[in-house]
Amino acid sequence: MTKPDMTAQEWKEKGNEEFNKGNWSEALSHYTNALKLVKEDNAEKAVYYKNRAAACLKLRDYEKVISDCDSALKICSNDPKALFRRCQALEALERFEEAYRDARNIILSDPNNKVVQPIAARLHEIVQERHKENSRISAKVSQMLDLAFNMNADKEKRETAMNNLLVLSRERAGAEEIFKKGGVSKIAQFVKVEKSDEMICSAIRIISELCKNNISRTKSIIKDVGLPWCLEMMNSRSKERVNASQYCIQTILNAYSGMTNKPDSKPDKDLCETHKKEMDTILSCLLYSVTNRTITGLARDAIIELIMRNIHYTALDWAERLVELRGLQRLMEVASEMEEYKYESSMDITSSTRTITSVCLAKIYENMYYDAAKEKFSNAIDEFIKDKLLSPDIESKVRVVVAITTLLLGPLDVGNAVVAKEGILEMILVMAGTDDVLQQKVACECIVAAATKKDKATAIINQGVNILKKLYQSKDDSIRVRALVGLCKLGSSGGTDATIRPFADGATKKLAEACRRFLINPKKDKDMRKWAVEGLSYLTFDAEVKEKLIEDQQAVQAMIELAKTGDQSVLYGVVTTLVNLCNAYDKQELIPEMIELAKFAKHHIPEEHELDDVDFVSKRLCALAKAGVTSALVSLAKTDSQNSKELIARVFNAICSQQEVRGIVVQQGGTKALLPLALDGTDKGKKQASQALARLGITINPEVAFPGQRIMEVVRPFVNLLNPECSALENFESLMALCNLAGVNDSVRKRILKEGGFQKIEAYMYEEHDMLRRAATQVVNNLMLCDEVIQLFEQENDRVKYLVILCEDEDEETSIAAAGALAMLASASKKACEKVFDSKDWLESLRFLLANPNVDIQHRGIVIVLNMMRSTKDVAAKLIETDIMELLMALSKNDTQKKEIKELASSALEAATEWKLIKKNVEENEPSQSTGNTEHVEENEPSQSTGTEHVEENKPSQSIGNTEHVD
Repeated sequence: MTKPDMTAQEWKEKGNEEFNKGNWSEALSHYTNALKLVKEDNAEKAVYYKNRAAACLKLRDYEKVISDCDSALKICSNDPKALFRRCQALEALERFEEAYRDARNIILSDPNNKVVQPIAARLHEIVQERHKENSRISAKVSQMLDLAFNMNADKEKRETAMNNLLVLSRERAGAEEIFKKGGVSKIAQFVKVEKSDEMICSAIRIISELCKNNISRTKSIIKDVGLPWCLEMMNSRSKERVNASQYCIQTILNAYSGMTNKPDSKPDKDLCETHKKEMDTILSCLLYSVTNRTITGLARDAIIELIMRNIHYTALDWAERLVELRGLQRLMEVASEMEEYKYESSMDITSSTRTITSVCLAKIYENMYYDAAKEKFSNAIDEFIKDKLLSPDIESKVRVVVAITTLLLGPLDVGNAVVAKEGILEMILVMAGTDDVLQQKVACECIVAAATKKDKATAIINQGVNILKKLYQSKDDSIRVRALVGLCKLGSSGGTDATIRPFADGATKKLAEACRRFLINPKKDKDMRKWAVEGLSYLTFDAEVKEKLIEDQQAVQAMIELAKTGDQSVLYGVVTTLVNLCNAYDKQELIPEMIELAKFAKHHIPEEHELDDVDFVSKRLCALAKAGVTSALVSLAKTDSQNSKELIARVFNAICSQQEVRGIVVQQGGTKALLPLALDGTDKGKKQASQALARLGITINPEVAFPGQRIMEVVRPFVNLLNPECSALENFESLMALCNLAGVNDSVRKRILKEGGFQKIEAYMYEEHDMLRRAATQVVNNLMLCDEVIQLFEQENDRVKYLVILCEDEDEETSIAAAGALAMLASASKKACEKVFDSKDWLESLRFLLANPNVDIQHRGIVIVLNMMRSTKDVAAKLIETDIMELLMALSKNDTQKKEIKELASSALEAATEWKLIKKNVEENEPSQSTGNTEHVEENEPSQSTGTEHVEENKPSQSIGNTEHVD
């Protein structure tokens, strides 16, 4: 019979078969197929819903359990099984009141139900306790609200009350009480008169907590206080207050979209569709605020970051709408501002504003994934530039060049296209040739930015060199340092190839020395030091410059201190310099055959400098770690630029490759910065950050390296490295880290399973590579402490069989791990003990273990045999029929053996005696084989549980005595 011809009833029966085997996912799929074939609501359909709910319960998909039970109850109201499964799911989700309601309804219809009675009693106790707790919280909220908003009360007491309210708002009951007692309107009034920024920040955070994951409260809050209130709160020079307001607006958007603040969070499509209008209003309001002349630079940066986080197609996909609303022109307006140049209608900006704007423009352009959208983007940029150039004054031209420079730091292709337009390049070169310092400065910055891709901006490079040389002679240091960076950039065109030297020998070192002087001079302002680092970012392709720089502790420290400021405009220069110092860039693989071919064809072959050998690189990495580079990376990692995140991850990974400095990385907060980098960014960046985390997890106790919730969060990055596209080293280091994690506790082991880790780990047990096979087996050995893993081995598969085979592996460590896993499995599962015999080589494997010269392997072998002997009489009888008994007797009497091994061997023989398969020889006090039939089942034999769940025949039953029973 082909699958399309199967009836709903047949699909259900197939689902029941899989359910009883423990294959929950397959069972769920079959029940779904049955449901698809039933159109009208009837008793059969209710059965399919209940059975699917049972499978979902096993898979811990509690929301789906509730949904399916709801559907079943609509058809058959008060069905005890549907009520019971829903009750279990509700309890798992900590919705105790609703769970208790279902338990009570079951008892009302079946007062003698012994299964539900203890559950109902337990839930009743929880509900009563929660009611008391809610009453207590209600009183506390009232007290704190009265005190916090009493302007005549003592300031310290009011601050304490406000902090207490913030703590209460993070609890479900507390948030509900604050909202019910008019906390929102009180906060709105309070911030109008309060002077303390700390108190205002706490008030804003309380509003955020009330909005979190609660649409009804969010709607009410937006109606009562409105988005303008949030923007008003954001308009501050206090970074903490701006951050609190930014978080509040993001929380409101998350409530509407179903997203969270986690890097890999995705919006809920249904929620987004329902609240499309609200989200559009919020984002439009933010967009119009970008060019507001009355807000602070910090607030402007926060607004642009909010837009950037939400427009991408991986978030709220609002980029095209932004272009429609002329958002690009607004952002270009901000991009054309200069911090040091103020005019009548200038906006307040920070040193990071233009960098943040360039990243935002790049994110928008990334969303323009078809030609018509790209054309709209380019047209909007062209329109802005034309409008600005219509004005004849110098100010407009200066601002156009500044905007082009910002554009070149973001969507480079668009920037290069603008520079290539008629008259633009000439204008920049003319400005560079004037005596006006401001024009020279902006023109020089533009030439440096445009020299990124020489094939796209040949003209500006050809004509720019002489201008840069001339500008380097300027008496103004701010001009000189920019010209210096331009020359450094052109001087780095050979990259890491030691044979290409664009400038005369020694010129690169002279440029590096000039950059160093600017960097370490305390009299120079931050802007000049920033440009000096950018110059070094190009020059450090040269291995000699790297070695000179790493030995210069003063210069390295100045660079790290500059990075610690967190200024986004220093990001590129510092991180690129660090990547070069660490040799953390992608290296071209030189295949010997290709080198010979290149020589024959007289093509150039890149050569690596001797100072870039592994020993020199290792020394540089340790020097940077000890100088405190981790703190600098942590500050810079807050960027929204995906490329910069990748560069930071590369540096982290290179540092973490040195075992001796991994402790320093953890101490200085490296793991906290690496986690978001491992979950969000470019594919290469995520891999680099994940590998860095794995390296930390290998060397350092996971509970120290990843404290608190972080130990759960690192599981996903490690599992992501178990990918055929990753290198064998990345696979191996991930497995090692997972092995250490799996040894921590059961919660972590369950998280590994939840992230799909087991199947990926298991795949590496079949690898030919000894190290990968060993590492994977060691992880499985530690995971065997988890009941759910035991169940996976009990299912209808060859997992136990393969473990038996691995026990004989040539690699001793693999053999130890496999034998350890099998020993634990045999201890926990009678079914697994029976499955050992599925392997045709089971006897050979057990002999190999018991007679092994390695004491660790031998010890595990005896434990396996002992557990099998104790499991069931049939299993023990099968062992006794072989020469295993002789081996056990020999081990129990061998005085050269470890005492523990002798005792275990004796215990295994005693287990066989208890089954009456062998009897003790009273005279010699040793076991001898029973003459009785070993297959004979004694009346008092321990009964064996099949471990499978009962599948009912096709008749709807109202009994719920067996909670895992499917209809």
